[in-house]
Amino acid sequence: MKLKLKLFLPILLLFSLCSFAQKEKWEKIKALKVSYITTELELTPQESEKFWPIYNVYESKQYQIRHNKMKPCIKRIDEVGLDKMSAKEAEAYLNKLEAADRELFELREKLVTDLKPVIGAAKILKLKKAEEDFKQKLLEKYKQNKS
Repeated sequence: MKLKLKLFLPILLLFSLCSFAQKEKWEKIKALKVSYITTELELTPQESEKFWPIYNVYESKQYQIRHNKMKPCIKRIDEVGLDKMSAKEAEAYLNKLEAADRELFELREKLVTDLKPVIGAAKILKLKKAEEDFKQKLLEKYKQNKS
């Protein structure tokens, strides 16, 4: 029993440290994204004060949809395998993914509607570009670190 406990505790500690490190990494990425978007949009302090609460709610809901609805479907499809899936199952998963895509689209529409009075249409277009540019830079950095 003591041997199992001696093995279990270090493994538990290792997993805890790994999850803490991942959380720190995501927080760092989030901070870089906030800085990047603020700079690219040239947000005034007044705009930032109104913009970030709206944007943070959007990001949180987007994350929930992707991780609670889309990711489990995709994971299940991978586990079962498309070749082994019945047409009925495939139809059900496709419907779930399409519903999640619609939710994401509607969420984005709400973001635009909520942000128009705060930052205007031009800065909303800049936001879209800044998000894409940030993703691209993040992918490039990831590829460099993998090499």
